[in-house]
Amino acid sequence: MAFHPDYDNNGYFFVNYTRSGDGATMIERYQASQGNPDLANPSSATTILGPISQPFSNHNGGPLVFGNDGYLYMGLGDGGGRNDPIGHGQDLGTLMGTVIRIDVDKKSAGKNYSIPGDNPFVGQEGVLPEIYAYGIRNPWRISVDRTTGSIWIADVGQDLWEEINILKRGANYGWSVREASYNFNNRAADSSRELTEAIWEYDHRIGKSITGGHVYRGTALPELEGAYLYADYVTGKIWALKYDQKKGAVISNLGIQEGGIPVLSFGQDEQGEVYYTVQSPSGRSIFKFVRDE
Repeated sequence: MAFHPDYDNNGYFFVNYTRSGDGATMIERYQASQGNPDLANPSSATTILGPISQPFSNHNGGPLVFGNDGYLYMGLGDGGGRNDPIGHGQDLGTLMGTVIRIDVDKKSAGKNYSIPGDNPFVGQEGVLPEIYAYGIRNPWRISVDRTTGSIWIADVGQDLWEEINILKRGANYGWSVREASYNFNNRAADSSRELTEAIWEYDHRIGKSITGGHVYRGTALPELEGAYLYADYVTGKIWALKYDQKKGAVISNLGIQEGGIPVLSFGQDEQGEVYYTVQSPSGRSIFKFVRDE
């Protein structure tokens, strides 16, 4: 779910969901009810993109974010199954395994969106122009640093490695030729592909399923300023990663929580404070970061 940058005036928000029955991915726009910005109008549904057929029931991805440029970015998984069986990760003729970028404020070619003219593959034969980057396995959360505008992608691995990427125009993050910075499934290196390196990775001795979070821009914990907060779903570990974008290097990776309940997702409030959510039979499932005095 993502709120339109001009939500205060137009009441628009966008939802990505997996449709019951056939399992297809749908991206729809809804509008808040007149006079109540906290209540949606269900009859306002407008299909933006879809149905996108899913060959398997897993790896649907699904994160939606508006970049600081006003465009909508969405991450789709490779379609599921082990070992990317259909080869979607490196196929620019499908939206599977990609991050797309569309303009939801304009319509073109009979669609309820248009393609930004500076998308990297516009005009290339056999390539879908919505694609902004590819080589993604299953992006489990994408977020925008509200200060720098950088878009962070946490990509869940398969056999050995979990990874974090920063979105770059036209980037190929390697799946399923690589998993993180390592050749996948004992395949030989392919020097013909120009691949973009992950900024951070960890192996399955540490955790087995990354949950991406947010770059902290709050005020309650100034020591976390500029740190990317993320977790591992299997182990419940949480970290704060500090990255120098000018140098292209990680400065530190501070462990915040050594383990516990699996972290499903992160959230951020208007003040930049970060929260995370877990499954809970009691309903007490949303936690806030505070200092342990």
